[in-house]
Amino acid sequence: MLSEDTWPGTWQSRPLGALAEAGPAPGQAGIPHISAGQGTTGRVPGDSGQQESPLGGDSTWHWDAGVPGGPTLPGREAGQREEETRQRPGAGWRMSPFHSPSSSSSRSSSSSSSSSSCRSRGPGRAAVRSMGSCWLRLAALLALGARASLEYEGSGYSLLEDDEDVYARSRYKETPWCSPIKVKHGYANCRTPQGEYYKNVLGTRCDIRCQKGYELHGPHQLICQSSKRWSGKVLCKQKRCPTLSMPTNGGFKCLDGAYFGSRCEYYCSPGYQLKGDRIVTCMDSKAWSGRPAACVDTEPPRIQCPSVKEKSAEPNKVTARVFWDTPEGRDTADGILTDVILKGLPPGSHFPEGDHKIQYTVYDRAENKGTCKFLVKVRVRRCVKLNAPDNGYIKCSGDGNNYGATCEFSCIGGYELQGSPARVCQYNLGWSGVEPTCAPMNINVNVRTAAALLDQFYEKRRLLIISTPTAANFFYRMQLGMLQPAQCGLDLRHVTVVELVGVFPTLIGRIGVKLLPPSLALQLRLLLRIPHYSFNIVVMDKHGMDKERYPFPATPAELFALIDKFPLRKDEMKLQAEIGHSCP
Repeated sequence: MLSEDTWPGTWQSRPLGALAEAGPAPGQAGIPHISAGQGTTGRVPGDSGQQESPLGGDSTWHWDAGVPGGPTLPGREAGQREEETRQRPGAGWRMSPFHSPSSSSSRSSSSSSSSSSCRSRGPGRAAVRSMGSCWLRLAALLALGARASLEYEGSGYSLLEDDEDVYARSRYKETPWCSPIKVKHGYANCRTPQGEYYKNVLGTRCDIRCQKGYELHGPHQLICQSSKRWSGKVLCKQKRCPTLSMPTNGGFKCLDGAYFGSRCEYYCSPGYQLKGDRIVTCMDSKAWSGRPAACVDTEPPRIQCPSVKEKSAEPNKVTARVFWDTPEGRDTADGILTDVILKGLPPGSHFPEGDHKIQYTVYDRAENKGTCKFLVKVRVRRCVKLNAPDNGYIKCSGDGNNYGATCEFSCIGGYELQGSPARVCQYNLGWSGVEPTCAPMNINVNVRTAAALLDQFYEKRRLLIISTPTAANFFYRMQLGMLQPAQCGLDLRHVTVVELVGVFPTLIGRIGVKLLPPSLALQLRLLLRIPHYSFNIVVMDKHGMDKERYPFPATPAELFALIDKFPLRKDEMKLQAEIGHSCP
């Protein structure tokens, strides 16, 4: 049987030795017919319309149909296939470069002798047949020489394969075809078609992988093509993480930019602290490790308060005016303060006695706060506290016993003050003057004039003068009857009652239990212009002023209401309320 070539585009004939065994084709006696299977046909020279195949030399000649698409369809007539083969472009005799050193000389001599014997035939039908037989023998000799050459060890010849097919397969089977693959920062896992030793033979497939930290640019698989080139280009590029964002009020430093394995360290400006991971690394996932970093202002602003302020109160005061410079805050970050809050009295204020805490609070733009505190100490120099005398009152300025304070003393009705009416607390913490006392009032009725008599009551007592022509006067008796139960109210209001009874020369004056001389009583009536022959009441204040007159008896309530409106009476009422002096 005849075999077919499996190489695309070319169908090859069997060796010429097979043609000798096959004999002439049917219908063509005496002319050898060389069959190439179902794909191509060839005729020996001498057959009309065919080229002569030069069978001499060291090569094997075959008919190349020049059809790149494969063999012709089976079942066609041999003549039709032969005719189509001739008409195809590129068809003709081709020489396969197989060569066997041991058989080349024998083939040359045999071919030469055979060709010379074949050419000696004469013309005619017998000559034609004889020439065909000659050519047939020549083909048989050449076939035997070709078989001997192809069976040489290492030639790759197989009885089941065409000589050209065997040559091509043995040539490319173990021969490196494409350039060796070298993948920088990667590796290639290659598989050959039939497990060849070299990993770059024709048809080799290589899977491309990159090292950790690198990514592949190009196809994942390369194939060694017949053009001796791989099917693509690959590159392992170092992976790159996204560019880090610069933190506000800070920055970062990287060892190798944003490439895989690079370490970046964040830092913050003075006054700011890092929040997040200080060091991040570009990972194989093309992401940075750790949390995003930020620079935040967590440090509170600084503020310095003054030292303790101590001051003594001014004379006759229990406060001291204290000054200091307002402290200034400073922010360690951006130097900007949004607010300064003072807790306590501002500088220049009057501070009372004692310790006073002053606090300043400042805030920065990040709402961090800083505080500072200091004390203002005010001291008051004090004397021993004075008390009111028995049957008397005390009224002091300031705090009563502070440095510069003045204390004034007075007595209740019917008593007069003996000693210093006022005392001052001095810097040496001692009181000036002499301690006062309240003794029963001693009125001198032996004075020569009424003015001298009234001077004894100046700023001490108020006077209620009752004048009547006779002791039997009805208004006089009624008035005395109303005043007797109101004696406590009269003493509480510092009122002394002076009685003038009669008409000169029988005129008598009386103050309590003391009697006035008639002449002194007359002078008093004349000085105050009091009528001699009618009932009359005169009310005088402590300054000797005539405040009110009544021509008829006045009730104690009316008199007290009038006296309580006097200027000095208001202070007296306050003192009496403080010591609890009142009437039932």
